[in-house]
Formats: sequence, C-alpha cells, structure tokens
Amino acid sequence: MGVQNNPIEAPLSAAVSSKIKGATGIENLRRLSGGASQETWAFETLTPEGPIPLILRRSPGGARAESATAAGLETEAQLIQLAGEVNVPIPPVRLVLHEDDGVGRGFIMDRVEGETIARKILRDDEFASARPILARQCGEILAKLHSVKMDKLPALRKSTATGEIEQYFQTYKTHNHPHPVFDLAFRWLRDNLPKDSERNTLVHGDFRNGNLMIGPDGVRAVLDWELAHIGDPMEDLAWICVNSWRFGNIDHPVGGFGQREDMFEGYEAAGGGKVDPEKVKFWEVLGTLKWGVMCTTMVMAFKAGDRSVERATIGRRSSETEIDLLRLLAPKTKG
Repeated sequence: MGVQNNPIEAPLSAAVSSKIKGATGIENLRRLSGGASQETWAFETLTPEGPIPLILRRSPGGARAESATAAGLETEAQLIQLAGEVNVPIPPVRLVLHEDDGVGRGFIMDRVEGETIARKILRDDEFASARPILARQCGEILAKLHSVKMDKLPALRKSTATGEIEQYFQTYKTHNHPHPVFDLAFRWLRDNLPKDSERNTLVHGDFRNGNLMIGPDGVRAVLDWELAHIGDPMEDLAWICVNSWRFGNIDHPVGGFGQREDMFEGYEAAGGGKVDPEKVKFWEVLGTLKWGVMCTTMVMAFKAGDRSVERATIGRRSSETEIDLLRLLAPKTKG
C-alpha cells in the first residue's frame, strides 16, 4: 500500500522516525482483520540493524471516540506498561501518538508472534503442547495482573456487580423483546448478589481466548485492554470461563482448553489470593447474561438498518447464551 493510497503512511513514518531511536522509516503498512472497536495495522520500521515488526493500534479513522465503558487508547498504553512491570506478558509499547503526529489517536507496540484465533489454538497440532498448560498460565497471569498497585493506575471506572446488573437490565428492557431465560437470570443474580468485594484490583475486563497471543510455549501476550476497570478480581477468572469463549469445547471451561481447578491453583500459587468458586460462578452467570444482552443489541442494530452479516450472525447467538444460562442455573443431576 503506497503513500498515495494511504494518508496515514507518511505521517506515521515521520512519527516513527523522529520518536523511535534508530528508526529511519517504515515499510509494508497493512490493515489487519479483527478488532471490532479499534483499527489494527502491521508494519516494519527500518533501522540500520534491520526491520523491526510493529503494530499500530488506532481509533477508527483516528478520531477520538468517547465511551462510558472503554478506556482510551492512551490509558490502554499506560495499563500495558504497568502490567509489564509486574511480569504480565505484554507487547511493549514503543510510542503513544499525539495529535500533532497527524496519524490520529493510537499507540505503537512491538508485534508479538503467535496466534489469537481460537479454532487454531484449540485444534491445530502446533499448539498441542500448549493446551495442557494454558489454564494454569492464565491463573498465574491474572494473579500478576491483579497485583498492579492501585496508586499507579490512571483514572478508571469502577465496576460493581450491582452496577453491571442494572446497566445490562436497562439495556435489555429498551429492546422491548422478552427473553424468559434472561428474566430468570436477572432474578437469580439479584437473589444471589455477593457482598461487594473487600479487595478491588485492576480488572482486564476481556481476558479470554481470542485476546491472548498464544505460541507452542503458551501465552505470549495479553491483548485488548480497552475494557479494563477497577473491580472484583473474580470477574476476570469468570469471564474466560463463559461458554461462548470455549468455542465448542464445552468440557474445558477455561477458554476451551483447560479446567477451572488448574487456573485457580495457578492463581493462588502465584500470589493472587484465595479463589472463591461461588463468586466466580456468580460472575460467570453475569458474564454469560451480559454477552447475551450484547448479542440482542446486535439484533436491534440489524433491525435498525445495519444489515451486515456480522450483526446478524452475532445476534443469533443470543439463543446460545440462553442455553448456557440454563446449564448454569439448573444443571442436570445424576441418578
């Protein structure tokens, strides 16, 4: 893609050359697929020692978009750096872009080699050696992530179980389309609401298969920090267990590749504190319901005129979350 076809290439090259030590320009800039809310670009920066593979994470069109739930890209970059300081595997941030760079809102980080596509991670022979160790690794990583000092964190929203239930209930009601299983789940959540966590930590908010860069040796990087917030650390342990992120491997609750017990043991052994399985289940129910409501939001967008295949496909998955909720709330008993 040449400069004449891509208006960000020239200013990106100038920003990289002036602000990354040893860089003399860029080449092979291309937009990557994936990333529902942010743009992802790959390129190589040229140096006397050879090209360095980098990633540009950029807001759509480079514009500043405000959101009540998403951390800004500058905040994401800061969180990635803080997580790296406590040995969470991350792609190191090289440069946070400024308005006068002419590229738009975003940051540049190292490109970590590996795979994020769940189907390949869960089925390909290349990752056979990684799958048995991933659940424990996830527990260890989350223990480190939750150890980031609160006084180092940038301004982040604080999320509570009560607040999450109310937020998604109000969204659900605006759809004016009843789902009896969703109604049951909202009632169960209110009836089983745990006490507010005495321990609040940095919560990744979207720690799951698909946002982890995986190699044959296991997890190489934690990606997509835009939903990070302050909250109950059990939320992260539960989100990766939501059935939608198992991609068909329902007998492996952790991301489709492992067991909860292995993740919990890894978390506690790495200093994350005692895991409360009942609270994790609560957050798994809430996470499943949240995803179901998100799917119905896609239905509303489709009905409003956004006739994309993505909207229709994700919208249909709301029925899957209803089955998942029934399995969680009324599990089959033996005998």
